[in-house]
Amino acid sequence: MQMTKRTLVLLLVTAPLLAAAVWDPLLLWAAAGWLLLLAALLLADWRLAPNRHAWELSRRHDDRLSLATQNRIEVTVTLQNALRPVRVWLRDTPPPTFRIDAGDHVLGGIVTPGVPGTFAYHVWPPRRGNYQFGDLYLRWETPLRLLRRQARFTAAEPVKVYPNLVDVRKYDLLVRRNRLWEIGLRSTRMLGSGSEFERLRDYTPDDEYRRINWKATARRGRPISMEYETERSQNIFAFLDIGRMMRSPVGDVAKMDYAINAVLLLAYVAAQKGDRVGLLTFADAVQTYVAPRSGKGQFHRLLEQLYTVEGQPVEPDYDAAFSYFAARQHKRGLVLVFTDLTGSITTEVLIAQMARLGRHHLPLLVTVDDPTVQRLARQPIADSASLYQRTVAEQMLADRRLTLDRLRQRGVQTLDIPADELSVAVINRYLALKARMLI
Repeated sequence: MQMTKRTLVLLLVTAPLLAAAVWDPLLLWAAAGWLLLLAALLLADWRLAPNRHAWELSRRHDDRLSLATQNRIEVTVTLQNALRPVRVWLRDTPPPTFRIDAGDHVLGGIVTPGVPGTFAYHVWPPRRGNYQFGDLYLRWETPLRLLRRQARFTAAEPVKVYPNLVDVRKYDLLVRRNRLWEIGLRSTRMLGSGSEFERLRDYTPDDEYRRINWKATARRGRPISMEYETERSQNIFAFLDIGRMMRSPVGDVAKMDYAINAVLLLAYVAAQKGDRVGLLTFADAVQTYVAPRSGKGQFHRLLEQLYTVEGQPVEPDYDAAFSYFAARQHKRGLVLVFTDLTGSITTEVLIAQMARLGRHHLPLLVTVDDPTVQRLARQPIADSASLYQRTVAEQMLADRRLTLDRLRQRGVQTLDIPADELSVAVINRYLALKARMLI
């Protein structure tokens, strides 16, 4: 229980009475009477306020929270057996590593008796895994606004943080609304350049004669052409490096987790396009291998695999990973390799393996651009420490550009992109390569 400012002001009324009692002792009795009256008001106000058992609290959220994005948490507060609305303050206890906005630590509002009130805030989990929500704390104001009562409500529950499912749901919604441009995805379908039938349309002078559908032309009495779209059921394979450098964070989130989010969205989009998607995770040895399959079931299999992936404090062994893949996958496909360019001796191995992979597949190297390195390379030189930092950062960026140039010269597609743009950039590149029939 807590006194309000109103109660403190009423208590201060006794101060001048007590001070004046030095000259008039009767004012001492007046001050005592005022305190007794105030005590009676406080007792009555406390008894008129709803007690703990009049409140019902419950928390709602998705069964699976998503990594590195805002997740909405709702708490429903219901008041029973009361005559008037009550002002309340609510505090939840999410897992301590979850980030929440400063203004969402304590939520306030008015609850009407019999009408559930909803209080919402957002959490931002920086890591995948199993976590625990704690109890709920509610504070409410008494009718005369002299006191605030409070209580703790048992609401502890486990919660799982998965790779980013919010982007998947958003993609699905925007597909149905034909508004993919809202998340930066470009329409790259090239009708007329593939071999899978799409639709019939009126003939235009630029159409090839072999595209004319003579039966439809005879029925409609005018030339009709057939349009095609790119083939389905192609192989898309994701290599995910979970070695030492992929554990390094960009902000609060590891590069590996940004890559996992991109792989997950890629798997979902590719399943929608009818392609088969596979996965290989590796560090100093292959950790996970999922053979390429099509359909939504494969997306859920990959989701469960990616949920359990843990980074390893070792250098990646590209030879072992690429050899493992070559022994099991012979049909041509798009192979996306998510890794980090460290400038170490393993970079030479990566270049050689990517070039060798290009003989039978379409390789695409995907790397996460670190904004911290970019910032250090542009910082003004103020002292010897900043000079050293800038020199090292510039050298790292130069080595990175050199490696990417060497890969492109050997026919390897590359994508070097900031972490927050990674998922959309990967999907755009996949759709563009598919539309150009390079896979």
